[in-house]
Amino acid sequence: MLVLGIESSCDDTAAAVWEDGTVRANVVSSQADLHEEYGGVVPELASRNHQRLIVPVVQRALTKAEVDAEGLDAVAVTYGPGLPGSLLVGLSFAKAFARGLDVPLIGVNHLEGHVCSVDLEGPRPGRPFLCLVVSGGHTELVRVDENAQHEVLGRTRDDAAGEAFDKVAQLFGLGYPGGPDIDRHAETGDPAFHDFPRSRLDGFDFSFSGLKTSVLYYLRDRSAAERKRLLADHLDDLCAAVQAAVVDVLVDAMRRAVEETGGEHVAVVGGVAANSSLRRRMGALGREAGVDVSVPALTYCMDNAAMIAQAGARRLAAGHTSPAALDVHPNLQL
Repeated sequence: MLVLGIESSCDDTAAAVWEDGTVRANVVSSQADLHEEYGGVVPELASRNHQRLIVPVVQRALTKAEVDAEGLDAVAVTYGPGLPGSLLVGLSFAKAFARGLDVPLIGVNHLEGHVCSVDLEGPRPGRPFLCLVVSGGHTELVRVDENAQHEVLGRTRDDAAGEAFDKVAQLFGLGYPGGPDIDRHAETGDPAFHDFPRSRLDGFDFSFSGLKTSVLYYLRDRSAAERKRLLADHLDDLCAAVQAAVVDVLVDAMRRAVEETGGEHVAVVGGVAANSSLRRRMGALGREAGVDVSVPALTYCMDNAAMIAQAGARRLAAGHTSPAALDVHPNLQL
């Protein structure tokens, strides 16, 4: 089964080819440099650049995979959640491409794609498994069963972990996206430099807006000269302290979920799963709790079309296709 996947939910234009358990090609064109000067994604700029990039990106994926478009069995595409204009570019192209080839169109939930990303390389985690989905705009803890059905155990009530990193990075004068910058600075910092708050809610829900506000007040309560000196002398320490606050909450939620459900297999997916501290701490949790931990390769933590193609292939194998009237769903949930 040869499936073309298309992903354009935010600021990355991506296309991939999946064939019977193998990623034949995975091409991603990032717009990070374009949006960096604004400190975040500008939706209008993102959608315009998707329009410019979608055709060459798909062409590169097909060329890299060494397949002709006529050989495709289906076209899978992200239809939500994400930025409406960005989603619309990918979905419109996928509809036209599938119609022209007379092959099925398969709409894929972006978050479902992330959950499936643990199966792209290496051994698949056993089923059922607990999955922490931590991307730029989403933080959720879900239980995935044998039939790939998802039970949401908890989700963020405000900011996601990735959003917290990006907003704090702005306060620190770092670039966009903020998560990788914070991770790099935290490598040589002291996480005990300052005790930022850890929000622990009932059940498995998350909240990270209080962390952002705490950092804001921590800096605001100092004079301009003090802030400048603090950020010059202790930027690494501050990044390490913020990172520790986020990772502590995520790992604690997974630990409690393992204890309460008796789960033996866990996974962490999404952009924040690339964070080095989170990967180390989840590995340590696995050893302590005696559970198997799966984390995708760094390439597949970020938004990519391989995960969409794979999820689409699974849907097609199960007999599911999408109508030509499929529309974007910016607020789609698992």
